[in-house]
Amino acid sequence: MSPTVFAYTLLKAFLSPILMLLFRPKVTGLRNVPTLGPVIIASNHLSFSDSIFMPLVVPRKVTFLAKSEYFTSPGIKGFFKKIAFHALGQVPVDRSGGRRSEAAIDTGLRVLAEGDCIGIYPEGTRSPDGRLYKGRTGIARLAIESGAPVIPVAMFNTDKIQPTGRVIPKLRQVAMVFGEPMDFSAAGDSNDPKLLRKVTDEIMRTLQNLSGQEYVEMYASAAKEKIARGEDLEDD
Repeated sequence: MSPTVFAYTLLKAFLSPILMLLFRPKVTGLRNVPTLGPVIIASNHLSFSDSIFMPLVVPRKVTFLAKSEYFTSPGIKGFFKKIAFHALGQVPVDRSGGRRSEAAIDTGLRVLAEGDCIGIYPEGTRSPDGRLYKGRTGIARLAIESGAPVIPVAMFNTDKIQPTGRVIPKLRQVAMVFGEPMDFSAAGDSNDPKLLRKVTDEIMRTLQNLSGQEYVEMYASAAKEKIARGEDLEDD
């Protein structure tokens, strides 16, 4: 067992009984997650704690593709932050855009080729207001090129348990609904932008149906920029 897998297993074993007792996760459809073979779990993204609660209930290691900046912070705090992200099953990738974004795809395909499970937030970042935002097409490329099934999962209440900026979570019940597998292995050419958008939009529609969130035809990152500038999100 590698040090990373050992840290993940140890942390999960330690946290599971505590979090199960405090937050009483209500889980529906977990049987839809295959116990073996490559699989992509696609989730809406309300809070940092999504990356804790969802892997907690999935009976296999979930690997997230995380921003490389999370692993390069300086000093003692940065060291422990790096250890914590590794223990949470996250691997660093450069997601700064352009050709460097290929690193995320390559890393994801490698993890899936090894028969493992990866977790993805198609929105790319946390929702700034609880609504569901436009998905990035990287998930479509991964699904088509790997042939792995996509399991949509809707998270509930995590934004109330740990809002952005809050370190100590509030005690509330968390809930999640795992949808049926989506197969895009025969969808077509993964280099076709129109196909990638079509597949991604299908995944986002499924997430919307599971979560009941209002859908916004805008990237969450763009919404955050508008909020930072004091602009109204309803202007577009």
